[in-house]
Amino acid sequence: MRKVIVFGSMNMDLSISAPRMPEAGETISGSDFLTNAGGKGANQAVASARLGAPTHMIAAVGADAFGGELAGGLEAAGVDVSDVRRLEEAATGVAVIVRTAGENRIVLSAGANHALGQDDVVSNLRRIASPGDVFLTQGECDPAATEAAIRAARELGLFTALNPAPARPVPDDLWPCVDLVCLNETECQIMCGVLPVDDATCFEAARLLRGRGAGAVVITLGSAGSFGLGSDGAALRVPAAQAPAVVDTTGAGDTYIGALVAGRVRGLSLEESMRWGSAASAIAVSRLGAQQAIPTAEEVEALR
Repeated sequence: MRKVIVFGSMNMDLSISAPRMPEAGETISGSDFLTNAGGKGANQAVASARLGAPTHMIAAVGADAFGGELAGGLEAAGVDVSDVRRLEEAATGVAVIVRTAGENRIVLSAGANHALGQDDVVSNLRRIASPGDVFLTQGECDPAATEAAIRAARELGLFTALNPAPARPVPDDLWPCVDLVCLNETECQIMCGVLPVDDATCFEAARLLRGRGAGAVVITLGSAGSFGLGSDGAALRVPAAQAPAVVDTTGAGDTYIGALVAGRVRGLSLEESMRWGSAASAIAVSRLGAQQAIPTAEEVEALR
């Protein structure tokens, strides 16, 4: 069976609920403090693995307590962590999350997530990848290493998926190396200058990204579902699945993307993979935390 290879971030999420964001210099009372494994790369890897795809993680953490806990959590979820490096010279990445009224405000310290360079990642890919595997990456690691990894994955015959989060400009000649780009409304506006608010603007944004060379585009729209433009030019509109409740949106987008690439490995079409992602993320938002909220394939099937 083909596998998913993720190059991405691993963070410890320190999350607290508050009635509102404090003003400058103000201290307010919070509650329900949680320490959760997170990081976009790690979240997406866990989602891919729990949803039935063999998944391999390329990443770095510090040689500290957080690093050991993060690697152990991925392994327990079924992710191959043999290429997760433990570094003495860097601390594990940390995200500080304030939860207010079902929304999140996040401050990120990258730490070891920026420690792996181009040679590190490309050499790992050349050793573990096989043609037909799926390569998935995001924007939380070193940009030069990320770009080099996408190019190498394309040369090796992998299906390449990019989640440009946080969004930043990429070289024009990188887009033809991307088979699938998946991004939310805010990231979409940054990447192509169009805020997708309806089918017309979604199509315009996706068409612009495909015009730069990307193979297929998926735009996630929160409670409005998702919009896709396939490599064949066919437009797809998938409604959001009904969530049992909305408790915490942390990791919902990552769950969707992990399901999207797991669907590819399972042989699903793009539309089927989008529906799989919608169901998975609906379950995730009904639970607290990031990785601990990600459902299994059996749970997704039960919701669908």
